[in-house]
Amino acid sequence: MIDFLMNMFEGNPAQWGGGVAHSVLVLSLVIGFGVMLGKIKIAGVSFGVTWILFVGILFGHMGFNINEHLLHFVKEFGLILFVYSVGLQVGPGFFSAFRKGGLSLNMVAVTVVAVGVLLTIALHFATGLPITTMVGVLSGAVTNTPGLGAAQQAVGDITDGSAPEIAMAYAVAYPLGVIGCILSLLLMRYLFRVDVPVEEKNAGCVGGAGEEQAVRPFSIAIRNVAIEGKKLSEIEPLLHSRFVVSRICEGGDCEKVRPAAADSVLHVGDRVLVITTPADAESIIMFLGEQCEMNWEGTEKRLISRRVLITKPELNGKMLSSLKIRNNFGVNITRVNRSGVDLIANPHLRLQMGDRVTLVGSELSIAHAEKVLGNSLKRLDHPNLIPIFIGIALGCLLGSIPFAFPGIPQPVKLGLAGGPLIVAILVSRFGPNYKLVTYTTMSANLMIREIGISLFLACVGLGAGEGFVDTIVNDGGYVWVGYGVLITVVPLLVAGLVARKVFKLNYFTLIGVLSGSMTNPPALAYSNEQTGCDAPSVGYATVYPLTMFLRVLTAQLLIIFFV
Repeated sequence: MIDFLMNMFEGNPAQWGGGVAHSVLVLSLVIGFGVMLGKIKIAGVSFGVTWILFVGILFGHMGFNINEHLLHFVKEFGLILFVYSVGLQVGPGFFSAFRKGGLSLNMVAVTVVAVGVLLTIALHFATGLPITTMVGVLSGAVTNTPGLGAAQQAVGDITDGSAPEIAMAYAVAYPLGVIGCILSLLLMRYLFRVDVPVEEKNAGCVGGAGEEQAVRPFSIAIRNVAIEGKKLSEIEPLLHSRFVVSRICEGGDCEKVRPAAADSVLHVGDRVLVITTPADAESIIMFLGEQCEMNWEGTEKRLISRRVLITKPELNGKMLSSLKIRNNFGVNITRVNRSGVDLIANPHLRLQMGDRVTLVGSELSIAHAEKVLGNSLKRLDHPNLIPIFIGIALGCLLGSIPFAFPGIPQPVKLGLAGGPLIVAILVSRFGPNYKLVTYTTMSANLMIREIGISLFLACVGLGAGEGFVDTIVNDGGYVWVGYGVLITVVPLLVAGLVARKVFKLNYFTLIGVLSGSMTNPPALAYSNEQTGCDAPSVGYATVYPLTMFLRVLTAQLLIIFFV
């Protein structure tokens, strides 16, 4: 019995289907124990799935290894699944993150990335440590697993070998990368003498991609005599803003409420319900009249508001105006909720599978409109595998193409981390424009992402475990911890100072941006605990896509230039 168990753990081709059963057993145990340990929180902070890496190192140190070719395949496939699912998630907001206030927030994030990379290069030359080790320290210090994968992929392309020191350095630097980021955010609170009530009051006024996309209803009383007797279709071109008029209350009489239409005529004294962004609201209110209080739900019992799901594949990528919902059914579409964000239902907005549109009209009219839009949860539960696997195939092709740049000795490849990431971003953003259904439920995307990162971290840990302790104890690996702390803290403090003094960022937006620039979910969780507003989450989401892309790219470039 003991021999049977030892053969199972240590591997014996003659036992239970050969080495495959042994490999699956080891991977499953590493991932299972790692996920269980990831549930543990110390001072409210957890390392999450990174525990899988530590458990894998322990198993590797104890000699529980698997076939090196199988290890390499599972690691790369897990990395592809992870980065592709991340790309699908961040793709829709990737390009909009550069508009208006989002540009300054992304400049802060780029500063964090740039200072970290420059500090890594400086430590490489000052200490004489191999760049592979320093890139591992960098990836751990900024808690960025795709960067680790990209670096290992680049080493394999250049040397046809592996560099276990990358994973070792990553594992050593990671714990203080999480803690150091949180402590840096706390330190900035005292350095900048943050007045929490004042910052929370101002948090809603801070620009960014999140504010630009956030949609709010505003009740406005018409006071501008210049628009007396004009139709909505005549007024809309005069306002260079995106907005939708949902309902009109004639003369302020609660008994005379009707859905707005293009040919609806406005009169002084009317009250209208306008859906727009906070950034555009002020100019619209000033043009039409003045903001007022109005209980629209209690005004007209015949009108109801209902959210309906877009579940018909033939509607994917169609412009809202082409549906003619208002003309055919007398129903207004006032907003479109996509991935938790409310968008203005302007006529040129292209719909996507899974969008949740808000309809305003009578019960019967909305019932007819539902049949056109779908509103079937069962259809959304069916996974769309074509864009996933075709996208992965295209990503692998793109990642394998060498790009030659002047002054760079080695052709640059995006690799199995960068290629699928870029394709996923492009597919999720532009796919619906070409009738490609890219919708996946949040739970399905999360499942793919978690399976991918779990397989990747387990294999990285198993590969690095054999020489991990010897490297730390005898080869000075403990010094890497100090280098990791520098790479974590210095870029955050420099970028935080620039953001506060130059861009005048609100503190709660700033800590969200800095958490996103380190791709550090525990730091975001800490930031959200400091305030009741959503400014940290908005800042994090605004910079996360670009930061993730830069972390993958810079990790590869460091290997290409200095190996």
